[in-house]
Amino acid sequence: MEELLSTLVRSIFVDNMIFAYYLGMCSYLAVSKNVNTALGLGIAVTFILTCTLPINYLLENYVLKEGALGWLGTQFESVNLSFLSLLIFIAIIASFTQLVEMVVERFAPALYSSLGIFLPLIAVNCAILGGSLFMQQKAFANVGVATVYGFGSGIGWLLAIVGMAAVREKLAYSNIPKPLRGLGITFIITGLMGIGFMCFSGLKI
Repeated sequence: MEELLSTLVRSIFVDNMIFAYYLGMCSYLAVSKNVNTALGLGIAVTFILTCTLPINYLLENYVLKEGALGWLGTQFESVNLSFLSLLIFIAIIASFTQLVEMVVERFAPALYSSLGIFLPLIAVNCAILGGSLFMQQKAFANVGVATVYGFGSGIGWLLAIVGMAAVREKLAYSNIPKPLRGLGITFIITGLMGIGFMCFSGLKI
C-alpha cells in the first residue's frame, strides 16, 4: 500500500509529465485556452494512460522482453521480442484513442467539436507513450503499481492543463504587452509553473 501511495504522489507531482519532462506540450499549449475543453482532454488522457499502461506492462513482462515467454516452455526462454515493444505500445495506445474518440463523439459532440484534431492526436501524445517507456525503465514490481503510475501520470497531466487553462482565461482580462500576447506569455507561465512544481522534488516519499 505504501508503494502504491508513493508511486501515485510521485507520478502526479514529482515526475509530472508536463513540468518535469515537458511531454505532451503540443496539446497542452493548444487546448489550454478553455477550462472545460482542457478538462475533457485531461480526462481522456488520464483514461488512456490508466488503461494502456497495465496492458503494456503485461505485454512487456510476459511476451516481449527477453525470457518473458518462458511460461510457454524452456525452448522459448531465449526468445527476445523487445524490438517490437515500441510498435506494440503505439498500437495499444492508438486502439484506446479510437475508442475514446468514438465515445466522445457519440455522447459529447460539443466537446468533440472543441477538441478538434487534438482528440485523435492523443494517439501520438508523447506523454502517453512516455508513460509506457518510463514503465519499462522503472521496472515496476507488479501490474498494480504500473496501473497506479499510469493513473497518477494522467492526473498530473490533467492538473497541468486545467491549471494553465484557468490562468489563460484570467489573462484575457489582463493588460499584457503586445509582444507577449498568446504563446509568449503562455511559455513564460509554463516555465514558472514548472519551477513551482520543482518544489515537490524535495518530498521524501
